[in-house]
Parts: sequence; C-alpha cells; structure tokens
Amino acid sequence: MKRQLILENGEVFVGKGFGSTREMSGEVVFNTGMTGYQEILSDPSYCAQIVTLTYPLIGNYGINRDDFESISPSINGLIVKEAAKFPSNWRNEESIDELLKALNIPGLEGIDTRKLTRMIRNVGTLRGRICGMDVDVDAVVDELNKLVLPRDQVAHVSTKESYASPGRGYRVVLVDFGMKKGILRELNNRNCDVVVVPYNATSEQILRFNPDGIMLSNGPGDPVDVPEAVTMINELLGKVPIFGICLGHQLLALACGAKTTKLKFGHRGSNHPVKELKTGKIAITAQNHGFTVEPETVGNTRLEVTHVAVNDGTVEGMEHLDYPAFSVQYHPEASPGPEDANDLFERFMELMQNNIESKAVARR
Repeated sequence: MKRQLILENGEVFVGKGFGSTREMSGEVVFNTGMTGYQEILSDPSYCAQIVTLTYPLIGNYGINRDDFESISPSINGLIVKEAAKFPSNWRNEESIDELLKALNIPGLEGIDTRKLTRMIRNVGTLRGRICGMDVDVDAVVDELNKLVLPRDQVAHVSTKESYASPGRGYRVVLVDFGMKKGILRELNNRNCDVVVVPYNATSEQILRFNPDGIMLSNGPGDPVDVPEAVTMINELLGKVPIFGICLGHQLLALACGAKTTKLKFGHRGSNHPVKELKTGKIAITAQNHGFTVEPETVGNTRLEVTHVAVNDGTVEGMEHLDYPAFSVQYHPEASPGPEDANDLFERFMELMQNNIESKAVARR
C-alpha cells in the first residue's frame, strides 16, 4: 500500500507503508546505527518522534523478547529504506512489520532515506506526518507548520508509581525520566537494591528511601520542561552521590547553574566517539539526544567538563568539584564499543562506597 511522509517544508516522500495504517505526526529525526533497531523502537527518549534509520536494511534479524528497552514503546513512526520480510536469527520471534502492527505504530519504507537525512542535517529536525495518499498535501503542510510539539514527554513515559527491583548491595534510587531497561539491568548486575521513582519525586520522598546513591536516567525532550527535577537535584547535591545519564546529565547541569540548548539535528546513533579529557581515551558511544549543555556556561558553575564529543566538541561529561556527582551525555549501558564506557557504573559504585565510609568515620 502506497503511503507518504509529508514535511513542514512541503517536501513529500512517497513509499510503501508497513506496520499500522494510522496517521501520525511528530518531529522527524535520524539514527545512524547499523543495528539496534529494536532498542531504538522501544527507547522512551524517542517519545513523539518519527525516526529515520539510515542503515539501508532494517529488520533482518527480527524481533526477540530480550532487547526491548521499555514495555510500551512511545515512538510515533519509523522510516526505513527497506524492511526485511523474512528475518533470520535464532532468537527471532516476529518481523518488524508484525511488531509495528501489534503496537499500532506506522512505518514507511522504500523512500530515499539518504536524501531525507541530508535534508535534516542541512535545515535541522522537521515536523512531519506519515499518512495515506488521499490527503490534501497543502492542507497537511499548513497543519504541520501550526503543529505545537509536545512538551510533556517525560510525564508521558515516566513510571507513575515507585517500585522496587531488589538486591542486597547498595540502595540506589533511580529517577525515571524515561529510563531504558539497560540502566536498571546494569545496576541489578552489580547487585544494587534499586528503587525506581517517578520524574516528579521530591528530594524528601527520595531521601525517605535512605539511598546510598541516586541515578538520574535518560529521557525525552527539553530539560527545561522538567523544572521540578532541577529543584529536586539541587536539594540533593552533597547529600548523596549522583550519577546522571543523557537527560539526567542535562538536568544536573541546570541544577548547578549551567544552561542547555537545542542541537540542529541531535546525536542519535551507536558510533559517536567521545574523548575523556583527563586520559585522552576515546570511547565509542551510543547517543540519543536533541539538546546539549552549553559549554561556555559550565565555567560559571562548580562543574568541570570531563568528556567532549570528538565530532563537534559538545559537552559529553561533567563532574562536580565539591560533591560526589558526575554525569555523561551518552549511554554507558548500551555497550556499542562494546563495553567502552561500562566502567562509569563502577565509578558510581566507588562513590557510594566512599560516601558510606565517610559517614562511618564521622559517626565515630
């Protein structure tokens, strides 16, 4: 069945529909990963976005039960050059077409994804709509230009109630701004006793769990749209070790007085090189964000930049000069390197241990 992508600038891409036949609008972005389409589909950070995958063949190893990053994917659409019809892998359980149908997510294949990606790189992310061929294109373009993109994505994807993921190690409160399952997995692998709380949990509520450390998760959208989280982080600084990832990194920056800004087309992929300034070490990282910390504003805070992106120099990591708190813009749990950045979780463990020992000494 022929379907099309209509963009706010009037460009139209005609292809073949797969997955759901519903019409969906959203911010059109692109991801350069060669694999990981199942994780991309289920990453809450893509809430309300239409994702273009630049790798030409998607779905060739199918869909399995293990690689989901969330239970309820919140992506608004998927665009590929070709969707594999007959996936082959020992873990395969269904095709990408079958998954999108089950989740009621529209897909579009057979368009020039290279042209679309170059367009986004040139002009920035665009609002678009996946729809049928029977629409008035000019009317859709007019609607897209008036479309106000959502600002409540974090509230949409965050857990509504706190819950526990028990362990016998350090007690970690994981603030869910749109948490990928991989973050919880890495904490569980280290035997942490994890309590997952909603994005709007207060500092008092978090401290009631008597945590050894606080993890600030990834999530979608603009960090300035989550002011309650900025307040919460500011009140917790210095009381408990903090580790922020992606949106959590940006929220830590805001809580310390730095500023954030929107990137032209964002960083989305699994091959982004990041340099650690202290050692000169380069890590290959997975990233998914449309906003970044303004480097010139970090100097006015008690934060220090620890990592930068090799490709464009953007801030990829920070640490607090006075308190046990640090953050990274990329996803250390995603293992694209495959485990280049996994040691960051070990650093978080060390901070919690040091904090516990310091408290023990103070009580003597």
